[in-house]
Amino acid sequence: MSGGLFITFEGIDGAGKSSHIDALADALAAAGRRVVRTREPGGTPLAERLRALALHEPMDAMTEALLMFAARRDHVREVIAPALARGDAVLCDRFTDATFAYQGGGRGVDWQSLSQLERLALDGSALEVDFPCSEGAPHAASHAASPAAACRPGLTLWFDLPPEEAARRLAGARVPDRFEAQPAAFFHAVRAAYARRQAEDPARFVRIDAAQPLAAVRQAVLADVQARGWLA
Repeated sequence: MSGGLFITFEGIDGAGKSSHIDALADALAAAGRRVVRTREPGGTPLAERLRALALHEPMDAMTEALLMFAARRDHVREVIAPALARGDAVLCDRFTDATFAYQGGGRGVDWQSLSQLERLALDGSALEVDFPCSEGAPHAASHAASPAAACRPGLTLWFDLPPEEAARRLAGARVPDRFEAQPAAFFHAVRAAYARRQAEDPARFVRIDAAQPLAAVRQAVLADVQARGWLA
C-alpha cells in the first residue's frame, strides 16, 4: 500500500456523496491507508475563497469555469500532489469531471475549451512533483508525461440520481447557492454531461445508482474499490 491512491466522488447535490466518502475513508484507514479527505472547488485557503466567489457571485459561464480550474490548480499543487507523493489515499468530493458536467453541460461552455483548460491547469511540468499519481492511473514518471495524466484519478465514482429526487432530498435542507437554485433542466444537462464523461473514460468511471437504499449504495462503493485490489 505504498503507492498513492486518488478516488473522486461525483454527482449532483443530494446524491449522498459525503456519507459514502466518510465510509470509504474509514474502511481505507482500517486497512492501513493514510487518508486525505478534500473537496472541490476548495481544499486550500485560496481555493476556498475562489469557491465562495463561484457559488455566490454573479458571473458568466467562462469566468466560472476559469475560477474552477484556478482553484483546482492550487488544490493539486498544495494538497493532492503532495499527498499522493507520500503514498496517501486521496478522496476528493468532485474534481475535473464536475467542471465538464456543470460548466460544460449545465452552462454550455465548449467541451474542447474545457479540455484545453484541463491540460493547462493540470500540466505536470508546472506541478513540481514527480510521482505516480494513482494506482491504476497513468504514471507521471517524468515531466514529459501527458499533462492530463499529471493528476488523474484512478477511480471516479459517479453517484447518479434523477434531479427530481435530488431536489426532494434537499428541500428545506439549506439556502441554495447559485448552482442548487438552478431549474431541473440544468441538472438534467449536468447528468447528461456526466454520462458523456463516463463514455469517454469507462475504465475510470463507475456509475452508482444513488436512488438505492443507503446500505446498497455503500456496498456498491466498497465493492468497486475492492474489485481494483485497493481494499481487502
